[in-house]
Amino acid sequence: MTDDLESRVIRKLSWRILPFVMLLYFVSFLDRVNVGFAALSMNKAIGLTPAMFGLGSGLFFVGYFLFEVPSNLILYRVGARLWIARVMITWGLVSAASAFITGPHSFYALRLLLGIAEAGFFPGIILYLSLWFPARHRAVAAAAFMAAAPLSTAIGSPISGALMQLPKTAGLSNWQWLYLIEALPAILLGFVVLKLLIDKPEQATWLEAEERTWLISTLESEAAQSSPHAEHTSSIARSLSDPRVLVLALIYLGTSAGLYALGLWAPLILKQFGLSALTTGWIAAGPGLVAVIGMVLWARHSDRTLERTWHVVIPCLLGCAGFIWMGNASTLTGIVLALLVANLGISAAKAPLWTMPSAFLSGPGAAAGIALINSIGNLGGFVGPYAIGWMKSRWGSYTGGLYVVAATLLLSAILTLLLNRKREDALNKDGHRLLSDAE
Repeated sequence: MTDDLESRVIRKLSWRILPFVMLLYFVSFLDRVNVGFAALSMNKAIGLTPAMFGLGSGLFFVGYFLFEVPSNLILYRVGARLWIARVMITWGLVSAASAFITGPHSFYALRLLLGIAEAGFFPGIILYLSLWFPARHRAVAAAAFMAAAPLSTAIGSPISGALMQLPKTAGLSNWQWLYLIEALPAILLGFVVLKLLIDKPEQATWLEAEERTWLISTLESEAAQSSPHAEHTSSIARSLSDPRVLVLALIYLGTSAGLYALGLWAPLILKQFGLSALTTGWIAAGPGLVAVIGMVLWARHSDRTLERTWHVVIPCLLGCAGFIWMGNASTLTGIVLALLVANLGISAAKAPLWTMPSAFLSGPGAAAGIALINSIGNLGGFVGPYAIGWMKSRWGSYTGGLYVVAATLLLSAILTLLLNRKREDALNKDGHRLLSDAE
């Protein structure tokens, strides 16, 4: 009876929550990386060199870094419904304003503002999912949410490519229409969030009383089992100074460097083979679709086995291999296959990685810790794109920058193994201490 009740609740949560938050992240990721397609004509129009483009693209993550923790703490206090709505409407307006940049400095300013506007969205949704889904269902829930990023690449790339084919209309160029049209869904969805999003399971009238009671008691039981342990943190100050939070942030930095290097530079890397904007979009879609399937299947395996470490390490190494391959590929086929491997590795690592913080963080500590992991980790979105742009300007090749991104993913794999070893050592010490107390 309990298994049937659990299945029923998870099925309802999955259908009610996941498709909607996926849609929100789809639009979010599209507005972050559509600058890669806009660059096909924007860079020449406003005088951006590869180094300027890499710097400006990465400045998004500086604004994101500065405001991530305070934004997530506000979300924890006022609720996801109000704060996610505010985030989406604000970032939609800033994204639309990007259509009117006139040179490098306004490009830098709008990218920085976009990061500030969107700060708190991703960690807010991760925190939100942890408040609804029991631990053994979180990797799949997180994977479904984060699948929107490669899905955004798969579906958004052809759309962006098609928009870049538009003729100049009403005095606006194709890249300007791209920003305006793709910003509109974020603004509209911000108002939909106010109507559809529910803050807590206690407010879920679409669950039957028995289902609601089971969900609340299960989540409370998990929190109670974690909170007595010395290794568990619910304090904001302790979570922000917890070494495990910093290590997870550095692990996430590698995956972010890879994700945004692909999102921002893949169109320009493909374009060097003389492809049209539309063809570039269609080719960029394939690796994204493969990544969606791979990350969901990998997350299911992680939840089924309750193993997280190797489910992060193996994809990070795969992503590393993809970037090294990309740096050495000289044909279009080789580049596309390398993009596929890199996309698959980066995407598959993310869901198991994001189950790790909730194993030792809760309450305000979780809000602050998850935000800090995401804010520091997303600086990889600055490091990766900027390294590629700087090295392309200096040496005329993408290879060096791609190797830098590969190195960050290798570091992520190594840090994950070290974090697991430290956790095992701590568990062994606790076991010996309990044994000594019993004796």
